[in-house]
Amino acid sequence: MKRYCEDYIYQDLTKKMVFVGGPRQVGKTTLSLNLCRDRFKNGTYLNWDSDEDKQAIQRKQWREDSPLIIFDELHKFPRWKQWIKGLYDTKPSNQEYLVTGSARLDVYRRGGDSLMGRYHYWRLHPFTIDELPLGLSPDEGYHRLLTVGGFPEPFLTADEREARRWRRERFDRVVKEDIRDLESIRNIQLLSLFVDALRNRVGGLVILANLAEDLQISPKTAKHWLTVIEKMYLAFPIYPLIKNIPRAIQKPPKIYFYDNADVVDDDGLRLENLVATTLMKRLHFIEDYYGYHCSLHYIRDKDGREVDFVTEINHTIEDLIEVKSSDTDISSSLKYYSQKLHPKRTVQLVGHIKKSFHQDHILVTHPVDFFKNPPWNSPNDLSVHS
Repeated sequence: MKRYCEDYIYQDLTKKMVFVGGPRQVGKTTLSLNLCRDRFKNGTYLNWDSDEDKQAIQRKQWREDSPLIIFDELHKFPRWKQWIKGLYDTKPSNQEYLVTGSARLDVYRRGGDSLMGRYHYWRLHPFTIDELPLGLSPDEGYHRLLTVGGFPEPFLTADEREARRWRRERFDRVVKEDIRDLESIRNIQLLSLFVDALRNRVGGLVILANLAEDLQISPKTAKHWLTVIEKMYLAFPIYPLIKNIPRAIQKPPKIYFYDNADVVDDDGLRLENLVATTLMKRLHFIEDYYGYHCSLHYIRDKDGREVDFVTEINHTIEDLIEVKSSDTDISSSLKYYSQKLHPKRTVQLVGHIKKSFHQDHILVTHPVDFFKNPPWNSPNDLSVHS
């Protein structure tokens, strides 16, 4: 099954190394093996978690005529950046390198990066409203996303009981293996309680000091744990938009989970989380493909006016989006900030709506209709999506 960014990763591999980050079990290995099968015949796959492959990586043992070498979970190799730099700088002209990892390969964010100019970075996301397997109707896909989430295995199986088992096992592996390998966190059990607390706060402001007090940890520890959770692709924070917002709330983030079914079983909260993950996936694609700076925010001011989501591309506001489960009456806050900020699009997404309509230049529509035209379908024309 071809994923939404596979063709673009192939294009980049003909020019540079490619790093692919993303949550555990999101499909990075499948995507890599698809490239070996369909684009790079007789490619080589090596996983750092395999003792045999680990030795082959350290000794640089693979066929010279292999057109693509895939290094999975290479970031667990302590000296991986310098190692892959030396390998790339001396590679044969017929060979390309793909590096994947379930923690963020975010070397490009740090100054003095020795790998700069040698790679392109991509982030792979779960299935969303705008990326569904062939043969699956949008309505069925939407239902699955709200019940079992968008990760390939539970999404394709569509069995809620099996999905719950899969989710528990995946979380245990992320916490007990990935985090243990990369972070010095002593109290893993307390970290699990921290994540559970965030699940119950999706859509609301997360005051880390209050959360820290509840768990009897320091605010500094809570802040660090949030960074770890983001690095491991469990959840991501979005922060308030403060530019041109008088009396804006400035600090508390909102938290959303990459696995939509990680959210408390509430239709409204899962819908809001689904919109957040779909928007973030689109913005990451635009960043990774076009190189534009993108960001996702919310708005809340001290007068209580709030809008769920604001998207920015190159510091220009593209969308104001409010999410409702069934309310088709347009939010007064959405109207206020639409008039004040003049976004390209103002939208109220409603989970239960029979017919879309415009009112005061605001579109009220169903999420399936709004997200039907993803940027990866016509990547040469960003204006279609903005």
